[in-house]
Amino acid sequence: MKLRLLAAALLLAITVPTWAQERKLPPVDEGASDRSWFLFKKRLQAAIDSRDKQFLLSILDKNVRNQSEKTRGIAQFRRQWELDTSDSPVWRELQSALLLGSAYMLRDKGARELCAPYILGKWPEDVEPFKNAVVIAKETTVRAEPSNTSAALGALSYDIVPITDWEVDDKAEPKQKWVRVRFRNRDGYILEEHVRSPVEQAACFVKAGSGWRMTGFAPAGGE
Repeated sequence: MKLRLLAAALLLAITVPTWAQERKLPPVDEGASDRSWFLFKKRLQAAIDSRDKQFLLSILDKNVRNQSEKTRGIAQFRRQWELDTSDSPVWRELQSALLLGSAYMLRDKGARELCAPYILGKWPEDVEPFKNAVVIAKETTVRAEPSNTSAALGALSYDIVPITDWEVDDKAEPKQKWVRVRFRNRDGYILEEHVRSPVEQAACFVKAGSGWRMTGFAPAGGE
């Protein structure tokens, strides 16, 4: 994806301290105890399943944050996500974000927001977000080469890992992608779908009466 390619460009010629892979970021869902969020999320997931464009538009804040701070608003959201096409990526991206729990965060300006996935709100302040990511699987194998048949170097579970390449082709399967990480002072490879960056797409919401509205859906929740 474009965001990952941008992050990859920023990773050239960097040295990441090995302590980063000793940190963990286990999943949480801080909105789970709020019944209004539970009901809203259930309705939103149904809208995702049915590609209900009207419902999605109805929950957007009028100044919803998009890919750029200068392009806020519902009209830009609609254009950016190609919402009037039959294969808009918004449904896949939003579903992926909601599946990974949520965490509250307080921005410099505005109300407290509940953001999904949880990674954005829980990311440690002392860990560089462009140079590291978190393993979102309970246990994933680190391979010596980008292939499921290569030697296993070990396993990681919800660890924060240094990233040196966001998109590596599988040696045998063209559609399979890997992420190259630093693992025990050497290069290793993890399946791309098992790793997520804190600067990837995040959906943020604020409580509005008995309901919720989306205030941002952009890299790192938007600015």
